[in-house]
This record gives sequence, structure tokens and C-alpha cells, in this order.
Amino acid sequence: MKALVIVDVQNDFCPGGSLAVAGGDRVAAPLARLAARCATAGLPVFASRDWHPPDTAHFQDAGGPWPVHCVRDTPGAELHPDLVLPPEAVILSKGVDPQADGYSAFEARDEAGRDLVELLRAAGVDHLLVGGLATDYCVRATALAALARGLRVSLLTDAVAGVNVQPGDADRAIEEMVAAGAQLTTTDQVTVNGPDQGQGGNG
Repeated sequence: MKALVIVDVQNDFCPGGSLAVAGGDRVAAPLARLAARCATAGLPVFASRDWHPPDTAHFQDAGGPWPVHCVRDTPGAELHPDLVLPPEAVILSKGVDPQADGYSAFEARDEAGRDLVELLRAAGVDHLLVGGLATDYCVRATALAALARGLRVSLLTDAVAGVNVQPGDADRAIEEMVAAGAQLTTTDQVTVNGPDQGQGGNG
């Protein structure tokens, strides 16, 4: 069974946010449309979010790599308003530990404390459709973690955007994911039932 994993489509990662990704807001609507299709087909939908404490080693003021962003219970940590999720979607919070970066959605937990591995296993999921922000960090980490666990991954190339701290980082991240076995597709091409028509990776 497939599941949709939407990674960190939050206000602080979109234009106007404290760690804005160029074009980050443009991923929200296609992911919302796919989430609705998945829910109608009975496929699980998961959305991860950075949910940092105010003080964390992840932030520059504590020696970390990033400006303050996605602090829990602040407007910047809210999901982008165009990312309308079905009621049954499961929200997973990560970066909660002040000593951990929490890039991968596999480090996130739901309100009941269950991690993504447990939730996927319970639903019989073996194939993830992955999109969100940012291509070269949390999307990359999530996709590679899934592939390392033997799951199939389809990367939704029209619904990702990169930070590109160094020019070309996002493109290199996609190449790395494909080399590890990810398949490339789009939110329009992907099927919610049956095999996908995509490029690269593990078919």
C-alpha cells in the first residue's frame, strides 16, 4: 500500500518566513490535491512538521546551523494555509528534542508518541509518495531513511523545493535519492492505485 508523506510545508519555510525556501509556497496546493485523492482512495496521509523548542542546538544562537524557525505554537510553525489536509491526516512533530536536528520524518512522532515506522507498519504501507520542504534537507533525509528501511519511494518533483545553501544542492540531493533507489514522478502522474509511471530508481 502507498502512503503520502508531506514534509514540513510550514510558514517559516515559505516566502516571508524566517527560513524561506524560494518557491516553497508553490508546493502546498499540489500536495493538498494529492492528499485529497489519497484520502478518497483510502491511503494514509502523513504530514511532518518542525516543532522546535525556543532553545535548541539546531539554532544559530546556540551554535547550530540555522536561524530561529518553526518554534512550536508560533505562526511560523503552522502548516501553510494552502496545504489543506483531509481530516484523517496524521500530523507528526520532529525537532522536539533540543539536542537533535530532526531532519527526517522518521524522527517524528504523532500526538500519541508513535513514530512513522510504527504507523506505516500498522497500515501495511510499503511505498511512500514524498514531497515538501526542503529538497536538500528534510525531504532528502526522509526519502533516504525510507529507502534504507526497504520502502519504495516516489519523489514528487513538482512538489519539492530546495534551500540551496550552495548552488545546486537540491539537484544533487535528487541525484542522491535516485541513486539510492527513489523513483521520480509528479503529483499529476502518480497513481493512488496500482504502479506509477516514473523515472529512475526502483521503478
